[in-house]
Amino acid sequence: MNYDLFDSIDFAFALPTADYNLIFDSPDAPALLRKLVTDAHASSTLVKLSIGGWTGSHYFSQAVSTAANRETFVKNIVATYSQYNLDGIDIDWEYPGQAGNQGNTESPSDEENMVEFLKLLRLRLPPNAKISAAVQDTPFAGRDGQPIKDTSEFAKCVDWILIMNYDTFQAATPPGPNAPLYDGCGSSSQPSQNAVAGYNAWTSTGFPANKIVLGIPGYGYVTNVGIDHLRQRRSPEAPRMHRLARRTTVNADDDHQIQFRDLVTKGILQRNSDGTYAAVPSSGFQRSWDKCSATPFLYSNTQTIPYDDPESLGLKGAFAKKTGMLGVNMFDVHGETDQWDLITATRKTTPASDSTSALGPSSGSPSPPSMAGNQQALGGPLA
Repeated sequence: MNYDLFDSIDFAFALPTADYNLIFDSPDAPALLRKLVTDAHASSTLVKLSIGGWTGSHYFSQAVSTAANRETFVKNIVATYSQYNLDGIDIDWEYPGQAGNQGNTESPSDEENMVEFLKLLRLRLPPNAKISAAVQDTPFAGRDGQPIKDTSEFAKCVDWILIMNYDTFQAATPPGPNAPLYDGCGSSSQPSQNAVAGYNAWTSTGFPANKIVLGIPGYGYVTNVGIDHLRQRRSPEAPRMHRLARRTTVNADDDHQIQFRDLVTKGILQRNSDGTYAAVPSSGFQRSWDKCSATPFLYSNTQTIPYDDPESLGLKGAFAKKTGMLGVNMFDVHGETDQWDLITATRKTTPASDSTSALGPSSGSPSPPSMAGNQQALGGPLA
């Protein structure tokens, strides 16, 4: 891996246990983490350990529910931090005050207890340790179950938050975008679930823009229906079924996801000389652009695949730069190409360097909107 491309890398995941300790999600994780830290530090790249995740947040609510529990939990986190010579801790609690994955515990006081936990973690970790948190497009739920109106105390505890702006429609039928930049047509059934809405939601509650990192995906979703445009989510217009001469299907994983690099290796996408990607004509797929979300999608006679590519990620990077965000974070390394095309396209438009030029959109793609007022996640803040 070319660690020089990244300012920080998240190693995921460590899971909270019933006694508020940490376990890794695979037997080979400790050895892999040690090697990652050694190699990354050789390139002046920071390594953070992510704690939790969608299937790893079962005990979070209990672990932070009392002062005694928080002391035990923080003590164990700090011990792990020291043992592996880490540079930071990422809290991926999905989600405070909400049910999340089946079996998770929750409490109306989760958000308040989380802040107290983060204050204690900040106190116990070394002064130079980084603390981040993975969050939704909307702020945490408060006692009333609604997003809190003031995040200023939370902002004091963390170096940045990662807005996980992906998995918006997953493999729904008819298909919708995975990681919308915005609700450009004003027709989404999930208008709060896009990068622009996420930025607005968090900054309007007092969270600084320069402590926000925008999450970007390295994968798309496979929907087993061939449609030549993504749904206008509240529009009565019926999707148009598209028929191609060649019947082509792509196998997804158990979550209906497909990595960007797999679209290339399976012969669906081909790399152009400038680092952009086009559909391979013989694959049976065509590439199109959803102007409502500023994302591409592929469609054949049997399948539709909303995804992100260098063009759409470049637009997200430009948006992060324009709004003064700290940077971007890709989830995850498995989706990237051997040439690092996704990260490279995004870095061209994020605050990595004042000398870099923006990636220009191709014909038919929108410019970034104007603003008023289990795995390794790559990216983090860009210097």
